[in-house]
Amino acid sequence: MTEQNQKQMGTTLWGIADQLRGAMNADDFRDYMLSFLFLRYLSDNYEASAKKELGRDFPVKQELPGTTPLQLWYDNNPDDSAEFEKQMRLKVHYVIKPQYLWGSIAEMARTQDGELLHTLQKAFDYIENESFASTFQGLFSEINLNSEKLGKQYTDRNAKLCTIITKIAEGLKEFSTDSDTLGDAYEYLIGQFAAGSGKKAGEFYTPQQISSILSAIVTLDSQEPATGKKRYLDNVLDFACGSGSLLLNVRHQMGPHGIGKIYGQEKNITTYNLVRMNMLLHGVKDSEFEIFHGDTLLNDWEMLREANPAKKKQFDAVVANPPFSYRWELTDALGDDVRFKNYGLAPKSAADFAFLLHGFQYLAKEGTMAIILPHGVLFRGGVEERIRTKLLKDGHIDTVIGLPANLFFSTGIPVCILVLKKCKRPDDVLFINASEHFEKGKRQNRLREDDIEKIVDTYQFRCEELRYSRRVTMEEIETNGYNLNISRYISTAQQEAEIDLQAVNSELVEIERTIVAATRKHNEFLKELGLPLLPLGN
Repeated sequence: MTEQNQKQMGTTLWGIADQLRGAMNADDFRDYMLSFLFLRYLSDNYEASAKKELGRDFPVKQELPGTTPLQLWYDNNPDDSAEFEKQMRLKVHYVIKPQYLWGSIAEMARTQDGELLHTLQKAFDYIENESFASTFQGLFSEINLNSEKLGKQYTDRNAKLCTIITKIAEGLKEFSTDSDTLGDAYEYLIGQFAAGSGKKAGEFYTPQQISSILSAIVTLDSQEPATGKKRYLDNVLDFACGSGSLLLNVRHQMGPHGIGKIYGQEKNITTYNLVRMNMLLHGVKDSEFEIFHGDTLLNDWEMLREANPAKKKQFDAVVANPPFSYRWELTDALGDDVRFKNYGLAPKSAADFAFLLHGFQYLAKEGTMAIILPHGVLFRGGVEERIRTKLLKDGHIDTVIGLPANLFFSTGIPVCILVLKKCKRPDDVLFINASEHFEKGKRQNRLREDDIEKIVDTYQFRCEELRYSRRVTMEEIETNGYNLNISRYISTAQQEAEIDLQAVNSELVEIERTIVAATRKHNEFLKELGLPLLPLGN
């Protein structure tokens, strides 16, 4: 499917959402819309695999209107259904009963079946608790089908759901529904809902252009451990993963077989559900990712709290776009936390370095970490200066990339990308000032493909370019008090051209001669007409 058609599909679905949500808050309606799109994907993928598994036994025609082929097979083969489901769990890692497939739900919606709401609730419960080998408890916990936002009475809510699902089904008819296409439509809708969410968008969405830069950076140096040739990551972590766009971008860079396992952590329950759906919808099997719901700063993911250094979880790549200058609670216990005790605690008013140190703690020896942070981390004083200084002295800050302002839905401030490594080879820091390389938009600025490629190429080859990039020695950084403000090292001011005073004087003299000659010629005409003459210049 072409990129244009994929965008058209996303636009069609957004139009449906904008038309149907009525007075409902966009964030609330987002959860309904994306959940139905997710159910559509699971159903299509499952039915395609079932057709392949059953071969010629898969019913070609429906004997009863509204009966799906798979339902017909179940009705005709009750004794074989258990073995069939066992095989499906091996092949696609999940099972959905025929009555809960999108086709069945959409048919109930089309015929205005009064039991749609009840059936849909059972479908969500089944998918959460029984479909997958590893249960996805609470996957639809934010989808309240009994909410008065859908209608005051059951019949009103049921009718509203019938309308929404029917419109979605009709809108999807003309489009392919493979995982790539639906995945792109899902990401498009997330972006559209983020655009309407203002500051709240920062909780779940990283613009694709910025995701592309971070994912490219952490995958550039990856190698297959055995041969050292094929690019490979054993694992990747995003400890503030939002909707999962960063993790999915890393997977896209590496290819579906280029990563051993994806790990993510998310504190917000709604976004936690969103990222799990997003992973599955993009064809990532449940065994290929692990998303944890919990607070990163409190480090409440037990997997990461292993005291034995030999067993400590480490990641080949770490990417993150944590909340900017987040206020956090400092406790006595945090002072002895393994993540902070060597560097210190970030101030209560801004947890930026706390997030950075958390990710850095779990970065593998040869790994790469790329994190988006506000510019304040580059120059603020106090404890942040001490943390920054030690990271520089220990040789862990590899690259500082300054990005343009107004790239995010949640804030207009310019941000930077810090690239960190535990085994940094060059004894310098690469500064890239990309703040003036962008396309201006009405509401948001955007990075063009050329802008992204220029940043990535400059990082990869550590290129130096006047007013854009420079490798700065540690000695120079030390003389600047370990201040990493990009403008200290790269000036974007254009040098004024030297003025040749003699040439300018000659040009003025020639202009004066031309004026005098023209005035004399004009005076000849005035004299013939008997009019007053113009004075000649000195």
